[in-house]
Order: sequence, then structure tokens, then C-alpha cells
Amino acid sequence: MRLLVLGGTEFVGRAVVDAALERGWEVTVFHRGRHTAPDGARALHGDRTAPDGLAALAEGEWDAVVDTWSAAPRAVRDAARLLRGRAARYVYVSSCSVYDWAPPAGYTEEARLVEGAEPDAEQTEYARDKRGGELAALDAFGADRTLLVRAGLIIGPYENVGRLPWWLTRTARGGPVLAPGPRDLPVQYVDVRDLAEWILGGVEQELSGPYNLISPRGHATIGTLLEACARVTGGTAELCWTDPELILEAGIEPWTQLPVWVPPNSDLHEALHCADVSRAVAAGLRCRPVEETVADTWNWLRELGGVAPLRPDRPQKGLDPETEAKVLAQRESRQLL
Repeated sequence: MRLLVLGGTEFVGRAVVDAALERGWEVTVFHRGRHTAPDGARALHGDRTAPDGLAALAEGEWDAVVDTWSAAPRAVRDAARLLRGRAARYVYVSSCSVYDWAPPAGYTEEARLVEGAEPDAEQTEYARDKRGGELAALDAFGADRTLLVRAGLIIGPYENVGRLPWWLTRTARGGPVLAPGPRDLPVQYVDVRDLAEWILGGVEQELSGPYNLISPRGHATIGTLLEACARVTGGTAELCWTDPELILEAGIEPWTQLPVWVPPNSDLHEALHCADVSRAVAAGLRCRPVEETVADTWNWLRELGGVAPLRPDRPQKGLDPETEAKVLAQRESRQLL
């Protein structure tokens, strides 16, 4: 297989390249040159947002293109139009955010989509940009040659968003840790390597159309995730499970200040952790145990000296120690009443 990855040096793109190289595929990586392409991949340089930025892609043929772009949809439009006669399939890594807010628990790929998205648009906001990217890919390649991978929360090695790395860094410090409850609260995520393997399998199967791509409900809980973090980082962290009401009363922002976690029985939880992924499972989605994802991410993080890369277009994640200590003190006082 001849694969072109637009990006391919960070997180999702990097995982796709690594997985394709392991399969013996011929991989071309088109990127801006800010990072080094993985060994074994052919590198082409260009900035798809600049005039003539796609010049390096003027020639060449591929069996599939994988595009992870998440800003202005017009960048997807330009790349897809340039490649439509020289690539068999276009895989666009989209997001479950394209569904109109708030999708109900158990939503499928048939759920209503966000309005106002345009394939020719400049950057607006994440949900519409991702939907605009979908429309751009569909316009150029058609529905039968376009695979839309609507990913949910993505974690694992190479993460440059800061969610799992923050929890690992926090539990590595040890001591009492504000653990947002309830402990058995289901969470959905996908290990970036499982996402990559599914994408390549989708190319081999010549899949098309939209797929929710995230672990099946019941695969993990906030408890199994954080307990794995505490174990792999040395076991000195004491997870203090705290009622959601106390956390919200303190003004702590779910998802951002306490990454991954959102309150139970909320629109956020239904949208982020309650998707129906049966279509992706039927097409070959397999998710490794949460303990493996956490351990491998911790090993990668330690190789970097404990500081993960962070995309400049994503907000800082995590809770400051002062706020954490204050809420833990309130938790203890309530337990004494």
C-alpha cells in the first residue's frame, strides 16, 4: 500500500505513520518541517496554508491519504482537490464534535450534525471546522471514496494535548490527589495506536462513510484510568474520590482542569463518553487494556524527561495545587460532619 499522511510527525499522524511502516507500507509524509519524520518514511515539505504550499504534492500517486487537519476547512478542500485524481481514498480524521449539541446518550453516526459548516471556510470554531473538513473531503472524493473517522477522546504515546500526561505527572508527585467521582463513572477514549490500526484496516477494507471511533462503553471507568496512573508512576499517590457536587461548587472546570472527567448525568458526559461505536467495532475496532495505554504513555513521557509536548492551539490542562488542596480540605471537613 502507498500511503500519504498529511502531517505525520505528531500524535495521530505519527501513530498512523508508525503503524503503516510496521505493516511494510510505502509511506510519504507531507509536513512543514518543524519536526522530524519517522525513519523509513519519505518526507515532503510544505505549508498547506501558504500560497503554493502544496507544490510538493504536485506529483505522485497513492492508495490512500490520511488527513488530520483541524483548522480552516479550506486547507482540506485544497489538498483533496489536488489529490482526487491521484489517490484512491481520502481518510479524514474528524471528531464526534461534529454532532449538533448535545447529542443524546447512545448516539450513532445518524445523529444530527452541527449547522453552518462550509468546506470553503476560514477557521471558525472546532466543531464547524471539523464538519467543514468532512464536507471538503466528500466534495472532492465523493461519498464512496471518503472515510470519515469521527474520533472521540484520543490518548496514548505522543499526546500533545495534555490530558493523560497531566494525570501521570500529578500522580507521580504523590500525596493526596483530587480524584473526581464517582469512581465507576464510565469513560470513553481511544488509544492513538488503536485508532491508527483501525484507520489502516479501514483502508484495506475500502471503507467509506462516517464511523464513531472511540472505545466501547464499559471499556474503562475514571477509576480504572486513574488507578492505573497511580500504579505506574510509583504508587505514592492517594486517590481521594470526591463527589461531583463538591467539585462543581468549587468552580472547577470539567474536562479542562480535571482532564477526561465530566460530571455524570450531564450533557457533557452523554456527548463525550456515551457514543455508540458498534459500527466501528463491526469493522474491526479493537481497544487495548487501559493499563497498557497508561503504562506506555508513562514510559514515553519519562523518555522526554517528564514534560510532554503541547500544541500551541490547545489550552493548558490541569488543576493548580492550591485549588486542589482547598477542595481536598473541604472534602475532609464534610466527611467529619
